[in-house]
Amino acid sequence: MTSSFDFTIWPPTLTNSQLETLTLLASTSALANGLLYLPPAEKQPNIPSAAIHAPFSLFPSPFPRYLFDKARRLQNTYNILYARIAMDDEFLDKVMGAEEGLGKVDDFIGQLWRGWKQLRDDGLAQPLHLGLFRSDYLLHTESGGDLSIKQVEFNTISVSFGCLSQKVAALHRYLLQTSGYYQSSPSLRKENFPSNQNIVGLASGLAEAHNAYGVVGARILFVVQPGERNIFDQRPLEYQLLEEYSIQIIRQTFDELAETASVDPSTSILRIACSRDIEPSGFVEISTVYYRSGYMPHEYPTSGHYTTRFLLERSKAIKCPTIALQLAGGKKVQEVLTQPGVLERFLTDETRYGKGVLSVENVNELKESFMSMWGLDVGEDMLLPDLEATVAGTEHYGVRKARKAALSLVLKPQREGGGNNVYKEAIKSFLDNLPPQERQAWIAMELIHPPETGNYLIRAGTTQSESQAPVKAETVSELGIYGWALFGGLNKNVKEREVGWLVRTKGKDSDEGGVATGFSVLDSVLLVD
Repeated sequence: MTSSFDFTIWPPTLTNSQLETLTLLASTSALANGLLYLPPAEKQPNIPSAAIHAPFSLFPSPFPRYLFDKARRLQNTYNILYARIAMDDEFLDKVMGAEEGLGKVDDFIGQLWRGWKQLRDDGLAQPLHLGLFRSDYLLHTESGGDLSIKQVEFNTISVSFGCLSQKVAALHRYLLQTSGYYQSSPSLRKENFPSNQNIVGLASGLAEAHNAYGVVGARILFVVQPGERNIFDQRPLEYQLLEEYSIQIIRQTFDELAETASVDPSTSILRIACSRDIEPSGFVEISTVYYRSGYMPHEYPTSGHYTTRFLLERSKAIKCPTIALQLAGGKKVQEVLTQPGVLERFLTDETRYGKGVLSVENVNELKESFMSMWGLDVGEDMLLPDLEATVAGTEHYGVRKARKAALSLVLKPQREGGGNNVYKEAIKSFLDNLPPQERQAWIAMELIHPPETGNYLIRAGTTQSESQAPVKAETVSELGIYGWALFGGLNKNVKEREVGWLVRTKGKDSDEGGVATGFSVLDSVLLVD
């Protein structure tokens, strides 16, 4: 199926006066409604006294309605898939473990896996997992000109910008209501601006876990980064949990938790020491641990930081995510899922999942969202590691194939947060210098080819004198779909929901996509036919 919309005419033409007025309306609306960041600082103050608006687009970006609906529909299947992966210890040991898998060559992954393996051997206190997920897609132009959606990655830890993306969608609706966007495009109509309720949806997942824990007065722990600038993407979840569910939050860093966290040896209850002004007993019980940090190696600068992570994992609190679910989100897992029979194992195997199996149509829809990818360590059958090449120090088939197709590829390591991938012309020299023992840590993925389009991008200055003028640019937009899943226990049931979406837009020449790292702006969807 193809879209009749002409992406090349976007964004609509505006006069300088119209552009200036829209920028003023948008910037003041962003500041008034919490579409905010803390400004850059060597050290963030304990009590913030200033903020800047987050980067955003002036127009929503066009996205075909039938593909938007498909992405939302796929999320339910992806929720179930990744829940089942996280419950399959044998699979994760093979793909991500430090004995057979990625953990052999990636110290960060190896450290997490070894800690998780020891905790399993000792006996885990909490069988339930909570995942707040985001599946990211780009529009892809097929050879015949039709459009499809292709998955960039699936995120299982610290999925961000749910709250701010809801606010930027509201900002674009506000601009439509106040200006009509000066009737600059017939597509800019109310019915083409889909509702986005990420805050309610994501908070409902956290509340589901809290209620499953079932202790009155327990709190949810947000594990956060020190000096966090993106607090305005986190606080709305806190407010929603308090207002809708009367659930209170406590926020702490790993360093703080090293001093305050303890696990009762007989009950496995996780307690956080606090001021007696907060709780007369001097501690609070934790129902759910929600990680907004802990996904990058630099967040574990000492062995003590791993010790703190494993302490939390040992407890009875429900983790979002567990270490198993964090490992399930690995790029290597994404690559293995493209291999024959793997999806079928998780989605259609009646001996494992009985009446919970999904249809062949569900599996085929997921496969349609995959780009071709392979591990740099694979042999010529494209399934098994090239052990002979590893021993001999020669090039694996996967490396030779990546060299040949370099201009149409991206190389991805198991790293989150943006700025880690290797693209096109840089691939050959990168492969020249990649030690053979590290090849297992990288996957090659065919590049996605989005349609040509554009937008106006607005970034805040850090001082009053810096310009906030919109920059017109050729752009690429990435759609993310949010979902949650609560799963585990003896019957391995999965309760899941699809809950909303985001759009991140970047200049066409930027290979990376992180908003927090400065590559992208926040955007929203304009549905087109």
